Amino acid sequence: MDAVDNSGGKATGERVLGIYAKQPQPGRVKTRLCPPLSHQQAAELYACALQETVTRMQQAGNFELVICYAGERDWFARTFPGVELLPQQGTDLGVRMAASLQHFLQQGYRQAVLIGSDAPDLPLTLVEQAFTSLRQAEVVLAPAGDGGYVLIGESRHWPELFQAIPWSSAAVLAETLRRIEQLQINAVQLPAWDDLDDQQALVDFLQRSPDSQTAAYLRQHLPEHLQQNDSAAS
Repeated sequence: MDAVDNSGGKATGERVLGIYAKQPQPGRVKTRLCPPLSHQQAAELYACALQETVTRMQQAGNFELVICYAGERDWFARTFPGVELLPQQGTDLGVRMAASLQHFLQQGYRQAVLIGSDAPDLPLTLVEQAFTSLRQAEVVLAPAGDGGYVLIGESRHWPELFQAIPWSSAAVLAETLRRIEQLQINAVQLPAWDDLDDQQALVDFLQRSPDSQTAAYLRQHLPEHLQQNDSAAS
């Protein structure tokens, strides 16, 4: 696998956080939100959430930050100057995540955590809990409301957790936990959080984090009926 850009190929700390990100192109990101959003709106929403995620994680300052990207490297380099970049490599999401985590651990990091770019209000305390848990545990997970997870981390690599998983389904977390039990992995499950995967998730997000930049975009661009749903939930 390619070395992380600008790092010299060696870890300079014990902790690394990888943000999984795609280049926000219409029709290629957040398609489950279309409708109610158009493909252009979904791409703009994704770009906003990605920017907010990177900015918030940069503010933590207690781990090294890497964007694990899919798309044109130049776009990510222009958009996030100074942030280390690592290309995603593999045929499906599981292969790509396994490769990234294995790479980080082989580079000398003792705790490697991956998050997505569509949970812009993911608490920094939850990320800190993940790293703290990995001092003793081999694997850490934070469930998502849709049956997947919003965070996964390792201190020891277990490729079996990423092989033949039904990605983009409600069975991702359950199957991963079954593998953990089967392999007797020392794992910690953190509190759950939600990403922006469907219309209800957008409404819930507006209620949960109304002051975020991503919420401001949603209020400006959501279709009228979704705004009404948001008001009804208030």
